[in-house]
Amino acid sequence: MSTETKEEIRQKYNHKELPKVKNWFLYTYRSFLKLFFIAFFGIGSVVLAVLVFPWIRVFVHPKQKFQEKARAFVSASFRMFINFMRATGIIKLVVDDRAAYKNLHSKVLVANHPSLLDFVFIMSMVPNANCIVRGGLANGILGGVIRQCYIVNTLDFDELCRLCKETLDDGCNVIIFPEGTRSPRHGTNPYKKGAARIAYYAKCGVQPILVGGNDKYGLGKHDPTWSFNHEEPMIYAFKLLPEIKIDEYAELPESIAAKRLTEKMQEVIFSAIEENEKYYKTNRDKKVAPEV
Repeated sequence: MSTETKEEIRQKYNHKELPKVKNWFLYTYRSFLKLFFIAFFGIGSVVLAVLVFPWIRVFVHPKQKFQEKARAFVSASFRMFINFMRATGIIKLVVDDRAAYKNLHSKVLVANHPSLLDFVFIMSMVPNANCIVRGGLANGILGGVIRQCYIVNTLDFDELCRLCKETLDDGCNVIIFPEGTRSPRHGTNPYKKGAARIAYYAKCGVQPILVGGNDKYGLGKHDPTWSFNHEEPMIYAFKLLPEIKIDEYAELPESIAAKRLTEKMQEVIFSAIEENEKYYKTNRDKKVAPEV
């Protein structure tokens, strides 16, 4: 359980540094669309769970094949959802190498977690991916999708590792956010060792991913419901970082390997975050971003 005080939490997530809203019409438009898309996403998830997945289950056997097809369908649905958001102009997407994401196999994918949409973007780009998700979501509006396709973190850890290894051995990937929750606006969350322990157990490489771009205010943790980036659409810039080979840690005892592997993940991702923040701070006034 977190031991942070209310004041510490307030400091980590405060947004006093944001500039004032200059165009209230655009700000209201983007905030409204954000809420619309959250509702749209929830309704779409129910439709998938109730109307689509049962038909896939009828025609696709066994369970393993069903899960692969269902996750591929979810990935395609997420791409449609993101393209819909892009068409309205509230987000922009920048990807370093789209083909490289599709060609990822048997990797533990780890990423920073600045916003509510990070999972959706990564799943849309990596069609053959499983994900460890918060158990509480399995009892919510997304429960029908999650329970049938993904791995919940409320399982016994040995069972969770076994399921992840089965997924990885089949050539699929596993997405994990090492922080375990969305990143704070200020400071950092400590990286948990779960991703490293799974990679060590499955003897597979770790592929760090940067979720970069500009400020994600409105989709971060503790952000007000009616809020959005004060100045511009949200830019999501994704970059594949250097892969961390498990061979360098395979001969170490598990506890030491997990510690060092977690430290390496954090080092690689934090370095990329610093470069991203420097880039967007330098080019904010110029509204410069890499070509999509």
